[in-house]
Amino acid sequence: MIKFHATTICAVKRPNGDICIGGDGQVTMGETTIMKNGAKKVSKIYNDEVLTGFAGSVSDAFALTDKFEKKLEEHAGNLKRAAVDLAQFWRGDKAMRNLEALMIVADKENLLVLSGTGEVIAPDKEVVAIGSGGNYAYSAAVALYENTELDAETIVRRSLEIASDICVYTNGNISVEKL
Repeated sequence: MIKFHATTICAVKRPNGDICIGGDGQVTMGETTIMKNGAKKVSKIYNDEVLTGFAGSVSDAFALTDKFEKKLEEHAGNLKRAAVDLAQFWRGDKAMRNLEALMIVADKENLLVLSGTGEVIAPDKEVVAIGSGGNYAYSAAVALYENTELDAETIVRRSLEIASDICVYTNGNISVEKL
């Protein structure tokens, strides 16, 4: 079975509340074919108060984003409660358990990573990246975060550009959302 994958997502939250999430536009079919260069894998949801980004199987990630927005509505926008509820559902539901995706979700106070194994991870640093180019973007973002005064959007964009220069599953067609 050929799988479609969408990769690198990076998010940065500055102490002043400046928060941004971005992703590249590449969707890869299998291991060798680029099917799309301009996919948008980041979005604002829940009345533009929450940012989301996904890496992994495209259709799985869309399903998770829809479910997450429903959980936000159930919990009146409480990001942590919605994330934990989604993770429990994701882990416990027979069909959902097989979804292959990771999500970054953020609001003005929180930055979290959600996984299909039921993990809800609040990173130690206010920087996180996922996907096949995630380690490259993360390294670049941490270096820029800790050694410059650049805003969150500039750090996210530059980190994704660096990842796209290194990772074959990441391209330079970057989309960014900011709260």
